[in-house]
Amino acid sequence: MNIFIAGDGEVGFYIAEALVNSNHDITIIDPHEELLKMVESHADLLTIVGESNSVGVLKQAGVDKADLVISVLHDETVNIITAILAKKLGAKNTIARVNTLQHLSVENLKVYEELGIDYMISPEDISGHEVVNLIQNPQVYDMFKLSNDKLSVYLIKIEKDAPVNNKSLIDIASEHGPLNFRAVAINRKQSSFIPTGESTFEEGDMVYVVSKPDSLNDLFSLAGKKKIDINNIMVVGGGRVGKVICRDLEKEYNIKLIESDTSRCNSLTDILDDTLLINGDARSVELLDEEGIENTDVFIAVTNSSETNILTCLHAKKFGVKKTIALVENLDYIEISQNIGIDTILNKKLTAASYIVKHAMGNEVSSLKKCLSGINSDIVELKAIKGSAVTKKPIKELKIPEGSVIGGIIRGDESFIAIGDFQILEDDKVVVFALPGIISKVEKLFQKTSFGFK
Repeated sequence: MNIFIAGDGEVGFYIAEALVNSNHDITIIDPHEELLKMVESHADLLTIVGESNSVGVLKQAGVDKADLVISVLHDETVNIITAILAKKLGAKNTIARVNTLQHLSVENLKVYEELGIDYMISPEDISGHEVVNLIQNPQVYDMFKLSNDKLSVYLIKIEKDAPVNNKSLIDIASEHGPLNFRAVAINRKQSSFIPTGESTFEEGDMVYVVSKPDSLNDLFSLAGKKKIDINNIMVVGGGRVGKVICRDLEKEYNIKLIESDTSRCNSLTDILDDTLLINGDARSVELLDEEGIENTDVFIAVTNSSETNILTCLHAKKFGVKKTIALVENLDYIEISQNIGIDTILNKKLTAASYIVKHAMGNEVSSLKKCLSGINSDIVELKAIKGSAVTKKPIKELKIPEGSVIGGIIRGDESFIAIGDFQILEDDKVVVFALPGIISKVEKLFQKTSFGFK
């Protein structure tokens, strides 16, 4: 595909890097010449210096030949104008990043579609909904639902008294029989690997597991997870992400929202009905103590400051909060945040980029998620095309690229956990877990021209 990306930061460059690895022709339009020179030195792509909402710049870039135009600047107005102009100039499809979708009615979305915007994405809405899913599944550190929840991917921690401690996958299968879940990646002492049948589990391992939704109790039991009751939630940051979280959860839980900006606090009173709003600085230990942090079950920090979110989550952990979630926008802080004990890390840029990359990778890709919580990797749901390598031999005979593993298969309304003798069929959706840089190699197995089998 011929893809044009208009961006002014990390979202655009992450998308470009992911798509270059998938053998697309990429052009980046950005007003910052020095930044583009740096990008050109690290990736094989074309760059255009200029404003993407300029007709002249778009024509110079040759946008009339674009299969897809992606506009992900911080300014949603520029993104909307860029997408509209690109479509009018001949681009086949367009995607625009916007601040929020929650106030866009179906009628308004249709108007934007008629103007030329095929898809609108809000990183804030996506991140907020991810937090809501985690609150509803408090024993997990990260999760990803596939094909309307027919299969899900969970990140769990192996506890001290877990029945699987010091046992291999073969041992566990022998003791418990066929299981409706499969471990696809393990992070141990800051090192990630794809497990084999002989791999053993240890206390403290962070494990990504592909599971059927009705198998969670068995999964948690083997991992030594105890039930977590959630009643009281404290949210720090009343911006777009915090607003989405509180709006979606305030009917089910007792929520306190701490916001330092007085005017924003006042405006939230018109939006949130059952959330207790507190105007104050959450970095103050005295304030957290006064507001009952010791009785809080989940602490969520989603301000615009990564440092504030990390610091306040650490304070919450000291007070004994069961689960902490931090929005960390500075990519340099992500690994540090994971290593010092914050349970779940969110990053709007990478989350949005994963959603957008999915749309650019073709019909054979149903979904894609970038993993952050301890394991730097990708989860992708690929469709098996007629005549592709994965449909020609059982899984155990496929030449699966090193650093990747097939975790599960969705066939119509049925789901299956991958085993060696399983035969993938045309139109099956296949859940693949892959370490960085491997997805483009895995994709070849799902294309008609591939011969990746023995």
